Amino acid sequence: MTLELPPIDNIDDPALAARLQQRLDGKIKPLGALGRLEALALRLGLVLGTEQPALAQPQMLVCAADHGLAARGVSAYPSDVTWQMVQNFLAGGAAVSVLARQHGMALTVVDCGVRHDFSPTAGLLIRKVAAGTADASTGPAMSAAQCAEAIANGMEVVRGLPGNVLLLGEMGIGNSSAAAMLLARLAHQDIDACTGAGTGLDAAGRARKREVLRGVLELHAAASAPLDALAAFGGFEIATLVGAVLQAAEERRVIVLDGFIASAAVLVAAALRPQVVQRCVAAHESAEPGHRLLLNHLRLEPLLRLNLRLGEGSGAALAWPLLESACRILREMASFESAGVSQRESP
Repeated sequence: MTLELPPIDNIDDPALAARLQQRLDGKIKPLGALGRLEALALRLGLVLGTEQPALAQPQMLVCAADHGLAARGVSAYPSDVTWQMVQNFLAGGAAVSVLARQHGMALTVVDCGVRHDFSPTAGLLIRKVAAGTADASTGPAMSAAQCAEAIANGMEVVRGLPGNVLLLGEMGIGNSSAAAMLLARLAHQDIDACTGAGTGLDAAGRARKREVLRGVLELHAAASAPLDALAAFGGFEIATLVGAVLQAAEERRVIVLDGFIASAAVLVAAALRPQVVQRCVAAHESAEPGHRLLLNHLRLEPLLRLNLRLGEGSGAALAWPLLESACRILREMASFESAGVSQRESP
């Protein structure tokens, strides 16, 4: 299939930024006293193109798929956990399910390539490209056509979702390996620095994982372009999230990154359309060592550092109240003038 990527406009607006900063500076507080919350408010105002940003109908999108590379022992858990966790998302018992319910956000789970057939269930979209990717240690994880199909699926899913905020989540045993290889290739990082414990590998397991990933990178040494690297390393859920990010960016939605794997999807999307990053908020920095490298590459500062390594969108959901608070500060907090409060005297 022919994949047409959406145009992503530059949303830098110095005049709007100046007005937003003036509003923040005029609130009844010492200058800059709300710290990074003020920078977040300014960013949200720029993304939404208004001095009074309001977040509407937040959408938590969890994309799930299996990875053929998992057969090489790169995860502490078996591949069956992918489909079992999808069922837990839908049953409401997973961490992201609890947090989405707490914060009143819609949760949509997408089967992008899980090695399991699900019954029709509310909240589940079937966009299965195949029953898991191929083993990237023997050939490309995806064909170019499969990669394009998954990206197109992500774009289509977001077009069908309401609201102006997209929170990214994922599930797929083995997907921290794909994320590590994408980071190593697209950001020119050493694979050992990009590779962590994933779902909980011990020291010997991490050493084995690094060895496997070095071999995969060597096998696909020619896959240097963003889509070539994505097809080589996988996975279907990451590719679907790439499409979701591109569509959300075109629609000027706020994009909230979760952990390492969701951020890897943004890394690929940004390699294709650099202005994507202007719409992004990094919810947190995970315990995966590659995540800090990835966020540094994207020049995004995480809101939280909680040593999370769960994925699912859990970190994005935990950071959500900060985004709401930032918008409310801009819209509802009184100014010195409106509150009749004396400002700081000039020296």
